[in-house]
Amino acid sequence: MKKEGRAVERCLALELASTIRHDGDGGVADDLATLQGAARWVRERGSDLADGVTVDENLRGEIVALRQAVRALFAHSVSPGPPSPADAHRLMPVDRALALLNAAAGREPVTPQLDWPSGGAPAPRLLSAEKDPRLRLVAALARAAIDFLTGPLREDLRACTAPRCVRYFVKQHGRQEWCKPSCGNRARAARHYRRRAAVGADPSQS
Repeated sequence: MKKEGRAVERCLALELASTIRHDGDGGVADDLATLQGAARWVRERGSDLADGVTVDENLRGEIVALRQAVRALFAHSVSPGPPSPADAHRLMPVDRALALLNAAAGREPVTPQLDWPSGGAPAPRLLSAEKDPRLRLVAALARAAIDFLTGPLREDLRACTAPRCVRYFVKQHGRQEWCKPSCGNRARAARHYRRRAAVGADPSQS
């Protein structure tokens, strides 16, 4: 996707937050609700994160807790706009979310390095001596959230306000109100229905 003429790179923080999503039937689905679902989600993130990782209940619980922290900080970021309705009533306190996120990121000591291949562009990379791939996974997810929340895209983070949608998204242009066209269609249809219902309830508008 594009953001003001530049590519918006894949965002692990948004992907983690989006494991809470609309299920297509008026409810909310949780991709991390089961061990099988969590393992599938980790595998789908690719070899950089999933190599050597065996998802057990302890790891699933850590990822879910990290997601709670990320979604609480996303809700804080979009304020005074509305947060996602999926968990607006049970958000983790911001100070607790910050502590959890920072602790998770700090569990893997890393050394920043500059990589500059011949004929290519310089790029940063991180070296780690950590042997546990599960710890590396959680730390990488936490760092991704920190990078997002301290980067320029955070200013355009929004919660989709379409009926039944519970996603957070990054606005790609100034007039964008919803995360995807289908949500826009649903929101416009709901507005039209409400206007017609209001006219029908008020004889003076006939």
